[in-house]
Amino acid sequence: MVERQSELKGPRPARSVRRPVMLQAWRLISFLHWDYPPTVLANFLPEGLTLHLFDGKAWLGLTPFVVDGLRPPFLPPLPWISRFPEINLRTYVLGPDGEPGVWFFNLEAARIVAVAGARTFYGLPYHLASMDVDCQDDVMHYRSKRFLDDVLFRARIRIGNRSSAGVFENFLTARFRLYTTLAGKLGFADMDHEPWPLYQADLIDLQESMISSVGIPHPQGRPLTLFSPGVRVRVGRPRVIP
Repeated sequence: MVERQSELKGPRPARSVRRPVMLQAWRLISFLHWDYPPTVLANFLPEGLTLHLFDGKAWLGLTPFVVDGLRPPFLPPLPWISRFPEINLRTYVLGPDGEPGVWFFNLEAARIVAVAGARTFYGLPYHLASMDVDCQDDVMHYRSKRFLDDVLFRARIRIGNRSSAGVFENFLTARFRLYTTLAGKLGFADMDHEPWPLYQADLIDLQESMISSVGIPHPQGRPLTLFSPGVRVRVGRPRVIP
């Protein structure tokens, strides 16, 4: 596929989700990113999507966090179901109309209801995993192990000082559309949230097999790492691209 680099947008969505089908918050989130040659990741995208590049490079992200307050707009959060850890493996893409977004190679969550719902209604490749997230002083601890295979993720990340989001940080974090496959066709869902409050962060140690599990070569070097306490999110309904 031909890779493109388009004009970057800011930390807020171009349009709001006026009628969300789901409300939630993404808490205690860390962003780990490695740069890749575009030719490596392009082969993993479906037809209709192209890589969104920054300085001529493609970017692969591992993003562990906690989903909190998950609910439809007309219901309150439910105990146990509404809060759980999650992690996703992703890259950044442009849709057929040039709209920036995210393509997920895989995702893991610790609630079977969330996994089944996301697979069924959004066509996302979720897996059920045993997961844990906790913070000790200024160090985040993330742990994930799938139930049906040996794919795992373990990381410790030290949180640093508050950081101003520049063009590059917005490129990696300010994404307001997910792309997916719905009934064999390319689809999407929009979301909106306030700008990320970002902090510098440092990866202390990492064990993971999520990247190799989808066939992507192991990344080189240390990842660029950021942390955020989180944002509240409004998620729109999934739609097929005509």
